[in-house]
Amino acid sequence: MTETRTLVAEYITHNPGVHFNELVRSLDLAPGQVQHHIRRLIADGAVERREFYGRTHYFEPGFNSWERGVLALVGRDTARAILGHVLEHGEARPGDVADEIGVARSTLEWHLDHLVECDIVCKKRDLHNHVTLELTHPDRTAHLLESVSPSLPEPFVEQFDRMLSAAIEG
Repeated sequence: MTETRTLVAEYITHNPGVHFNELVRSLDLAPGQVQHHIRRLIADGAVERREFYGRTHYFEPGFNSWERGVLALVGRDTARAILGHVLEHGEARPGDVADEIGVARSTLEWHLDHLVECDIVCKKRDLHNHVTLELTHPDRTAHLLESVSPSLPEPFVEQFDRMLSAAIEG
C-alpha cells in the first residue's frame, strides 16, 4: 500500500463510521485522492462502505449492521447528543431531550426516527400515551462506544463542555 492509502486506512480504523467529507477534511487531502484510495481499499476488502441517511460512511470489516448504524449515527452532532443524553439518564422524554440539547422538536424527531430505525433507541408509550426514550441495547451500545476508539468519547465530552459553558454564560 502507498503511504496515503495507509493513512486513509488507519484513519478509518481509528474512526469507524467516518463519513467521506470528514475523511477529506481530517486528512487534508483532495476529494479525488481520497476517492481513489477508498476504491482501492474497498476492492482489496480492507474497507467497507455503507450509506446512512444521505452520507457515505466507511468501516473496517468486522462490524455488523447494527454496530455500523450506531457508529454512523454517533458521528452526527444531534444524534450523538441524543444518544449521550439517553446513555447518561437511562430514559428521557423527547421534549426534555430537545430542550436540554437545544434543538427543535422536529429536528429531534428526525434524528430519533433514524435511531429507532437502526434499533438503537426505542420509544415506549405509557397508559396516557406519553413517550419515553430508552436505549434498546444499553450495555451493548456503551460497550461498542467504549471499545471502538479512544477518540469516540471526545465528541461527548465536547458536547458536555459546550452545554456547561452555555449554562454558565446564560
